[in-house]
Order: sequence, then C-alpha cells, then structure tokens
Amino acid sequence: MLKKGVTLRGLEVFEALASHGTVAQAAELTGLSQPAVSQQMRNLETALGVALVNHGTRPMKLTAAGRNFLAHTQSVLSELRLAQSELLVMDLTNVTSLSMGIIDDFDNDVTPRLVTSLAESLTNCSFRMITAASHDITAGMLDQSLDLGVAASPGEVMEGIVEYPLVRDPFILVTPTSHCGAGEDPSSAIQTLPFLRYERQQLISRQIDAQLKRHSLALDDRFEIGSHMALMACVARGIGWAITTPMGFMRAARFHDQVTPHPLPFGQFHRQISVFAKADWADTVPRDVARNLSELVAKRMIDPLIEKQPFLKGQFRLLEG
Repeated sequence: MLKKGVTLRGLEVFEALASHGTVAQAAELTGLSQPAVSQQMRNLETALGVALVNHGTRPMKLTAAGRNFLAHTQSVLSELRLAQSELLVMDLTNVTSLSMGIIDDFDNDVTPRLVTSLAESLTNCSFRMITAASHDITAGMLDQSLDLGVAASPGEVMEGIVEYPLVRDPFILVTPTSHCGAGEDPSSAIQTLPFLRYERQQLISRQIDAQLKRHSLALDDRFEIGSHMALMACVARGIGWAITTPMGFMRAARFHDQVTPHPLPFGQFHRQISVFAKADWADTVPRDVARNLSELVAKRMIDPLIEKQPFLKGQFRLLEG
C-alpha cells in the first residue's frame, strides 16, 4: 500500500518539476496553480520522508534521492498512460466494414496491441488487417482496397487520401558489431565491407537511393535483399553493412547483440510514418488510431531505444498531426 500523501497527482507534479525546474512551469504543465504545485510537493516529500528537490536553487535541482525516485516515477506514469490509452474505446459503432494495412515494422509488439484494442471496439464490424511493405499499403489506399493504412509517407499528396503524421524515423547506419562496435568510427567497416541494400522496389530503398545520389555516392549493387529480417541477419553475420531506420533496428531485436547502429556519416535524412485514411472516412477514427499508435510507439520503441542510443534523441520522435 502506498503511504498516505503519495498520490498520482503528486507524482505528476514531481515529474513536471524535475523536468522544468520551476514551480511556474510545473503549474503550467499540470494545469494547477503555483500554490497547489508547492503543496503537492510538500505532501509528497513529507510522505516519503526525504527531500526530492533542493528548494533553495533556481531552477530547482533534484537531490540524490530525487534522481533515484524520478526514474521509478517516470516508469510508473509511463505504464499508467499506456494502460489508459489501451482502455480508450474507439467510436466504431457505426462502422460495418474496416480494412486496414500496417507496415511490418510494427509486427513485434505494437501491431498486436493495436489490433487487440481495435477488435474490442468492433462490435458490429467486419475487420480485415494485413501487414505489408509501405508501397503495397499505399497502393491499397489508392485502389481503395484499404480504408486505413499505417505506412511510410511517399512525400506527395495522394488524391482522396488524408494523411495524419505519426513518427519521424531517421535513417541510420548499421554495422556488424564484430567489425565496428558502439562509439567506434564506422568508416573502416564501410570501406572494407559491401553495402547491403533493400530491394529496389521498396519505398525505403528508393528513399535511401535518393539521398545517396544527392551526395554523389555510388555504392555496391551486389546485394539486394527484399526481406528486412534477412538483411539484418546478413549484417549480423558480418557479410556487410546497411542503411535502415530506428524502427527497422527495433524490429530486428534478435540481432541487437550482433548489429550496432551509428549516425549517418553523410547527412541526416528521415522518413515519415503516417496514418492514412480515405477522405470520406469520419475524422475521429483515423485520429483515434493515430493517438493509440503514438502511445504504443513512444513506450515500446522510441523511449527504450533512445535510452540505449542517445544519439537518436530529438531525431527519432513522435510528430504532431
């Protein structure tokens, strides 16, 4: 049982104060008055019996106890927010048929959770869901065989389709850990190992090729691999190096001990993952899907990867749509 005085509101106030350092900013973030923020902090520190922040500094700094408690607070609040998002019931009562495509980058953890949430709301609906490459999902949206799609944006307006931005997914370099580990310069691996490219029909391959062309880089064409997991397996075995994205890297969790991500050495660029909907669909359904996906992606993909790969902070992030 929690000690009397340890409340959810108190934890939220502490998280906001730890992040911004001032009562005024914490009040703005939480929607409370400044005296209420101060009272919440006093109640929390009294209940715990320790000082969490140094109240004499401006901005306020966390004490050693505060830094330790913050890690647990953020974990608890993150889990509660995720649980709350999964409990939200989407308004699909008037939908009788829903056909949806999702890129296979989400297969490991995100797609099962999203589909479970959808299925619980589809009380009077015939539901079909496929996982596929982005170019196949885009084609399905254009020929109207799909009502909703979650895919990489082609970067152009598609007639009759509304786009809801979801994730900024930057391109990164991946090398065999045996040839280049974390924090090491990947130049030697790039020069001595062949380039492993995605199959050229795939949208991700075309986006990578466009960037290479902008930098006048002509790379080896000897390996062209249509399966993402097969490509990551080849990198893991030391056969070559590749350009992928954080989402692609996260999907290949089984190879994380053998594959090391690095910032690109030739200019940053990224792809945008979006939710797509037919223009005649009600606005609330795709927005609900995007909202639930945002929570899942942040918790299951973005936060864990940035903790291990800090160079992605600010690059791999959610988008406002």
